[in-house]
Amino acid sequence: MDNTALFKLGYGLYVLTARYNGKDNGCIINTALQVTSASPPVGVITVNKQNHTHDMIAQSGKFNISTLTTLTPFEIFKHFGFQSGKTVDKFAGYKDFERSENGIIYLSKYANACLSFEVTDTIDFGSHTMFRGDIVDGNVLSGDESVTYAYYQRHIKPRPQPVQKKGYRCNICGYVYEGEELPEDFICPLCKHGASDFVKIN
Repeated sequence: MDNTALFKLGYGLYVLTARYNGKDNGCIINTALQVTSASPPVGVITVNKQNHTHDMIAQSGKFNISTLTTLTPFEIFKHFGFQSGKTVDKFAGYKDFERSENGIIYLSKYANACLSFEVTDTIDFGSHTMFRGDIVDGNVLSGDESVTYAYYQRHIKPRPQPVQKKGYRCNICGYVYEGEELPEDFICPLCKHGASDFVKIN
């Protein structure tokens, strides 16, 4: 299977935020969807279980998503996507945020909207959990265009630099695994994607 075919699906990119036991955290996700327009509307997200934000949502039962725009620099994706909240306080010294009524952070810069969810159900998909929730609050922050995954790949993510190493490169973030064989269960240490998103180099 050519896994790059999945890149053609219309993914957006979001900063997912949660708060638990007085700690704030956030990560990048590309799967968020409104599934009904009932009152309140219902939405779903899926989150990799290795993300610290995943565990905070499982414990607290609520979260926010900030919809990123085409003006978002690569540094924001690195900050929220290429390091773990288990070892780094991502909001230490970070100033471009506010708190919604649920007490959870949302981005006040590079986001055009914020939505607040209360979890009503979960589905286990092995490496990921789907959280279904009522959308209990939402605010439009700007008129800037939402960034898609395709736009991010073409215009924001730096092009991979030529490397002399032998191994496998992650199609998502560019991380290079050095070695003759990539383990089938390998998880990228930067973006948490699996072996299917790596291509052999040299």
